[in-house]
This record gives sequence, structure tokens and C-alpha cells, in this order.
Amino acid sequence: MSEEAKKNQYSADSIQALEGMEHVRMRPSMYIGDVGVRGLHHLVYEVVDNSIDEAMGGYCDTIDVIINEDNSITTKDNGRGIPVGLHKKEGVSALEVVMTKIGAGGKFDKDSYKVSGGLHGVGVSVVNALSIHLKATVHREGKIWEQEYERGKTLYPVKSIGESNETGTEVTFMPDDTIFSQTTEYNYETLSNRMRELSYLNKGVTITLTDKRNKDEKGEFISETFYSEEGLKEFIKFLDGNREPLIRSVISMEGEKNGIPVEVAMVYNTGYTENLHSYVNNINTHEGGTHLSGFRRGLTSTLKKYADGSGMLDKLKFEVAGDDFREGLTAIVSVKVAEPQFEGQTKTKLGNREVTSAVSQAVSEMLTNYLEEHPDDAKSVVQKVILAAQARHAAAKAREMVQRKNPMTGGGLPGKLSDCSEQDPTKCEVFLVEGDSAGGTAKQGRDRNFQAILPLRGKILNVEKAMQHKVFENEEIKNIYTALGVTIGTEEDSKALNLEKLRYHKVVIMCDADVDGSHIETLILTFFFRYMRELIEGGHVYIATPPLYLVKKGSKRRYAWNDEERDEIIASMNGGAGIQRYKGLGEMNAEQLWDTTMNPEFRTLRQVSIDNATESDRIFSMLMGDEVPPRREFIEKNAVYANIDV
Repeated sequence: MSEEAKKNQYSADSIQALEGMEHVRMRPSMYIGDVGVRGLHHLVYEVVDNSIDEAMGGYCDTIDVIINEDNSITTKDNGRGIPVGLHKKEGVSALEVVMTKIGAGGKFDKDSYKVSGGLHGVGVSVVNALSIHLKATVHREGKIWEQEYERGKTLYPVKSIGESNETGTEVTFMPDDTIFSQTTEYNYETLSNRMRELSYLNKGVTITLTDKRNKDEKGEFISETFYSEEGLKEFIKFLDGNREPLIRSVISMEGEKNGIPVEVAMVYNTGYTENLHSYVNNINTHEGGTHLSGFRRGLTSTLKKYADGSGMLDKLKFEVAGDDFREGLTAIVSVKVAEPQFEGQTKTKLGNREVTSAVSQAVSEMLTNYLEEHPDDAKSVVQKVILAAQARHAAAKAREMVQRKNPMTGGGLPGKLSDCSEQDPTKCEVFLVEGDSAGGTAKQGRDRNFQAILPLRGKILNVEKAMQHKVFENEEIKNIYTALGVTIGTEEDSKALNLEKLRYHKVVIMCDADVDGSHIETLILTFFFRYMRELIEGGHVYIATPPLYLVKKGSKRRYAWNDEERDEIIASMNGGAGIQRYKGLGEMNAEQLWDTTMNPEFRTLRQVSIDNATESDRIFSMLMGDEVPPRREFIEKNAVYANIDV
């Protein structure tokens, strides 16, 4: 057998077991992040990662993901099929080893997979351990093989149940509701976004998602098929579809540098935000890392060299900075690394130093070629860079004003802020309240020990359509920065947020439960997403949920948060009840606001999280940008629960 044939052989001996599984059920969060909604969906990603590994190796081009009626999940692929032969070291089938030993899998054997998806290779065994029931079916070597498990333990040895001319693996699992006690219900949109992302990151692979819990108008199961011919180039078009382009085409490259596969796509738009998305082995590295540093280095040095040579910077009285080259830029960097090293708080920051120069070289070559071949686009980009540099100087002055007012530098707190007496930030919360009237009620109703109130005047600035210096000059935004006590700006990123001196660990957005309130909520969230993303990623941002109705009958008073609850309460009171519809927070007295919305014992706070950074970026640009048709379409699709008062 030739060396190449040996390398491509994927057999029972390719499977290595690294350690036992005892811990998984006891400490699931160590393996999947948490046991909430995110962890539940992570189970699907772990199983799909195995199929993507086969696709990356060139052995698979079709993946099916099915949400079954009972919320169990089935994934199928047409890869080589997990090996079923006897594993010499373990003395059982390799399939059983993969399914029951943590860290066991071909991805640890360099001859089987050069590069594999996922971060830590915890693999399908963790999914098995956290499932009430899992069934693995493998088409391989002319037969169909099967094994079932309960909570990670095998029910019977691997057995042949028939013959097959196909190859591939099918896994069906039901998450354990004693571990996922919050919910075991899968969100179609969340899975859809991830499957779309995977299809762009792995062009040529067809991924189908089917939801057997719901049917469309034709009576067929809800289903989507994702397939990308051009990969990241198409991904960029999808992400930037709601923005006005500055240049005519997407700048892209794909190739190998220093033995590292690198794929980059980028485009400039007329907006002011910078949207950089980076991936390592299909995982979104939202904390960035060496690949992003390489991209920035390649972009800045190449564009600066071109701009200097063009003579367009001659009249500029100050130096352009890295930030200026990235204003209005949307870019995706995807690298495949054989042995990734991850750092950072959530282990999603790439640390491999060799990746920096590989990406930097790739970007530099790609950009140099594009700028030479498209002089008009090159001129448009340099003009935008000059405008960005001028705006940055204005923003620096505005930012200094924000810092000067910062309580930690002695500038004092905003006059509108009613602070709390507790000094420990982990125990403190601040309510950003819409309007002075509701702010007054909230001040009376709060617990002064740990609850602070910052009233906001009307609708804050839409940062999606504003230049950076306008954002920092805005009075309401300055007050938010000052009240929170955070500092902004680093050499590499002028919008980077330092949370060390954050004064409140809960920042609660509290708006009216109507259309205007929802709009203000979205404006504040857009500001947080674009300028204080670290606050969201740290789990500090929440949305209050005030009730919509007060139902009264005699001395009985009950609150309802939606129409269904209201109807149930009326029915329980046997009719004859009076209904008060709250159009705003100001219509409640202080006691009612405390009872329903602010009292930690009874209130419902919704924590804001970013499950998918690229999808969040797209939605914010669509909702708050200039393009009306996609916004209208999105609102019509998602307006089932909207109550519009005319």
C-alpha cells in the first residue's frame, strides 16, 4: 500500500481514546459551555462537525439535519461512515469507542484528518452522554451497522442489520431533560443560521435542515437547503445585502500560505461601522486572534502603501491610522489550522503565531492585485479612508469629553443618574429608562440599595447611520458611558471597551411595551452591539418585561404579559373583570412597577446574548440601515406578536 493510501485510510486503528467520560454528566458545562439554550444547540453542532470533517477531507458532500416531532435530532451524511472494526486497544468496535469515550475520534489522528472542525474535539461522545437515548447507524463495507445507547451507556454491541451499497453515518439523539432542565426545544432559526454559515464556510456541500414539528401552507414540513458555489464571496454578499456598496465587487482570495489554508472575502460600503468576522476550522472566533491581526496588518500596510503612492494623502495634516482603513469594511477571514491553540475568556481567540504572517501575506497579495486592476474602486476606498481619518480626529476630541466626564477620572456622574448606595458592582444594577416620567416612577419604586436609574430622553441616536464622532458627541450616549464607568479606546481598536471599572453588573433596558418602546429598545441594543459588544458578551445586558394588562375584579388584581394570559385570567375570574391596558411605564404607580418589573423575586429579565455574531450584524444593519424593503419583509415575517396602537 502506498504512503498516500495509508494516510487516507480511515480504519478502526485511526480512532484514539484520550480519556474517560465520567465527568460529562456531572459537569456538562465544562464540555458544552452551559446547559441552557446555547448548550442544547451545541449538541447539534458537535454531531454536524463530524460530517463537516468528512466534507473538509473531500469524502462527503451532503448533510441532512432533521428536527423530529419530539424535539430529537437526526443528522445524516454520505461520508465514509464511522469505522466499525475492532479497536485493538479498547477491545470493542471503533464505533462504540467514538460514541462512549470522550475525545475519541479520527480528528486526533493526523493521518485521518489534516484539519477538523470544532474547538476541543470533545465530539459526539459528549452528545451521547447528555442524551436520554442515542442511535448510531453506519453504512459501510457493504452493510448497515447499528448501536444504541442510554445516557452514554451501550445497550448492545455493534451489530449488522442489513446490506447497503451506500456509505455514511446517521445519528439520532434525544437531549436529557434532567440536564437541560431549562428547555429541550430546538429553535429552528438558530439552527438555520448555523447551517447557512457552515454552507458558506464549506462551499460545495449541500446542507438541508428540516423541521418535522411544523408544516408550511402546502402541508409540507418546513425545510431549507443551503449550498454555496462561491463560499465566502457569497457570504459577504449575504451579510452586506442591506448596505450601500462603495466598490463594485467583492475582493476575495483562497489559497494556502505557509501550509495554512486561508480564505478571505471583503467589501467596502458607504456606512461607518467595521464588521470583521473570523473563523478557525468553521468556528466563529468572536474574540479574534492571530488570523485577525494578520488580516489587519495586511490590509493596513497594503492600503497605506497604495494611498501614499497615489499622492491623495499629501494634503492631509496628520497620519492615517489602522481604524481609518476599516471604516465601512465588511470582511470574513477563514483559516484551517491543524493544531489550533485557543486563548481568551471563552476560548475563541486564536493564539497560533504562524497564522499572522500567512494571512497578512495572503491579504497583501489579494489587495495589491485588486487595487492595480480597479483604479476607480481604489480611489473611492482611499477617499473614504481620508474622510474616516478626519472624522477620527473629531471623534478623539469627543471621546476625550466622554472620558473627562468619567467618574473614575473625577469628572462626576451624569446629573440625571439616581445612583444606588451599594459599592460592590456585582450586586448593583442600573435601569436605562425611556423618558423622564417613567424615570421618576422608577426612582420611587426601586430599591435604592442596589438599583440605580438613568432616564433617557426619547429616542437615542441611531448609531448604524452615524459617524463615530457624532456618536461620542451625543448627550444620551455620553451619559451611558459615564454612568457605567467604562473606558473606551485602545491603540488597535478605538471602540474597544474596558470593563474593569464597570459600576453595575446588570444593565437593564426598561421601555414601554408598545411599538415606540420596541424601537427605542432596538436603538439602545444597536448602540450596545456596535460600541459596547463586550458588555453583551460578558452577560451584563438585560431587557425588562413590564406587563401589558392589569385585570381587576373586586379586590382581585392580576397582571398579564400578553393577550393569552389576559384571556386566561378573565376566564378564571368568571368574566365581569375590568381590564387596564398599560400604554407606558408612566401609567403604573411606583408600587406596581416594583411588583411587576423591578422586584428580583417576581420580575422576568431577558438576558441579551449573541449566539451568532454574523447574523446579529446582518439583522442590525437591516433594521437600522437605509434599505426599506428587507426591513419591511423582516417585520412582516416577525410581527406576529406586535400590538400597534393607532
